[in-house]
Amino acid sequence: MYNINRRKFLGYFGCGCCSLILPSCSTVPITERKQLSIIPESRINRQAASSYEKFRLKTKLITKGNELNEVKQIGKKIEYAVSAFFENKGQEDPTKNFSWDYILVDNDKVVNAWCMPGGKVCFYTGLIDLADNDDQIAAVMGHEVAHAIAKHGNERMSQQMALNGIMKLSGVGQQDSTQTKTVFDYVFSGSATLGMLKFSRVHETESDKLGLVFMKLAGYDANESIAFWKKMSEQGGFVPQILSTHPSDQTRVNDLQEFIDTELDNYVD
Repeated sequence: MYNINRRKFLGYFGCGCCSLILPSCSTVPITERKQLSIIPESRINRQAASSYEKFRLKTKLITKGNELNEVKQIGKKIEYAVSAFFENKGQEDPTKNFSWDYILVDNDKVVNAWCMPGGKVCFYTGLIDLADNDDQIAAVMGHEVAHAIAKHGNERMSQQMALNGIMKLSGVGQQDSTQTKTVFDYVFSGSATLGMLKFSRVHETESDKLGLVFMKLAGYDANESIAFWKKMSEQGGFVPQILSTHPSDQTRVNDLQEFIDTELDNYVD
């Protein structure tokens, strides 16, 4: 078997993926970052909708009241603002195939929110309690919706599929001793995992910036995002950025402030 340096293999892996699946590359709206997109959007949205319905059935939800209305109203304002933005630019609306829906989970101990592909949005009452105003809720809404609009879920699944495919095609370690194969697989898996974490941090930073655009388009104060993410940083312990799926708290705040100061007005007239 021809032996190849692990660092070179990882480099060739990245180049090989691009050349093999170039027709499956797409572009993130606004940021114009190229991303891998192997799986049809209809399939991703269908699977997400199924998972979402199962979640709804087994979860205690708030079905009426001011907090739920607040989440829905903020979501709708951002939803309409996003579609209007792309329509005014003469560009395809990335949410045209979305079936938007908003739910509120009755759990004060969980400070969280998420948006599945296809526009399935979930907030927890713990996050609503933490926010001081609608602008801060809009900051979270914009961020989570941005994940779906940028199709980060599709990109991560596509990356994993490509990684699995390359491993099978390469036959890495197949003729090595069991011990050598185990060590190589461990090193490769570790490198790949850190690589995926890096992509996750790219996604988080991208969603932070897109979220600022979306919340301001909807008429909310983007500066309130800084105050909210500072409050969020006080909720958990420190994790080294290289081992985290999110940027460090200080990095996030710094990046948000710089984007607000130097770039945000370029997207919002």
